[in-house]
Amino acid sequence: MPEAPTTEPWAGTPPVPHALRPGAMPEAYMAKIAEGDERYWVPIVENVSSKPVWISPTLNMWADVLMATKPCIVNRHYHPKPIWAYTISGKWAYLEHEWTATAGDFIFEAPGESHTLVAYEHEDPMKVFFVVSGPLMWLNENGESVGHFDVFDYMELARTHYDAVGIGADYVDTLIR
Repeated sequence: MPEAPTTEPWAGTPPVPHALRPGAMPEAYMAKIAEGDERYWVPIVENVSSKPVWISPTLNMWADVLMATKPCIVNRHYHPKPIWAYTISGKWAYLEHEWTATAGDFIFEAPGESHTLVAYEHEDPMKVFFVVSGPLMWLNENGESVGHFDVFDYMELARTHYDAVGIGADYVDTLIR
C-alpha cells in the first residue's frame, strides 16, 4: 500500500481489484537506484560500473545506472537499436556529438549511431540511467566491430559479479521482467 493520502483529492479511492492479470509479473520498484550498497555495482572496465535495475531477455533490453568514478573513455560502440539516457550526476559526452550532458539532461540515441562515450572530470561521479535495447557492438579506434555485448552477456557478467561478492548469482533473476 502506498503512503496514505492527506489532502489529496483521491483520498478514499480504492485500488483496482485484481490489478495483475494471471501470469503477469509485478512491477519492479527500486528506491534511489543511483545509491546504495557498492556490491550491486557490476564492474565493466576500470573506473566504470553498472547497476542493473531491469532486465528483459525476451526483448534483449536492460535498464541500468552506468557510473564512471574518474575521467575516462567508458567505451566505443555502435548500436542498431534505440537507447534512452537520463543524466543523474557528473558530466559525459560522445566525442562524435556537439553536446556535453550534465545532471537533468535527456538523450535519445537513434539506431545506427556509433559513439565514443567519455566521462569528464567533475565533482560528482558520472551516473547515467540508460535503457539499452541491445546489442551493442564494440568498436576499435577505426570504428571496426571487435565484439558485441547484449542482454545475455550483461546477465552473465552480473551473475558472476554477484556470486563473487556474496549477493548470489540468482539476484539477477529478481530483475528479469
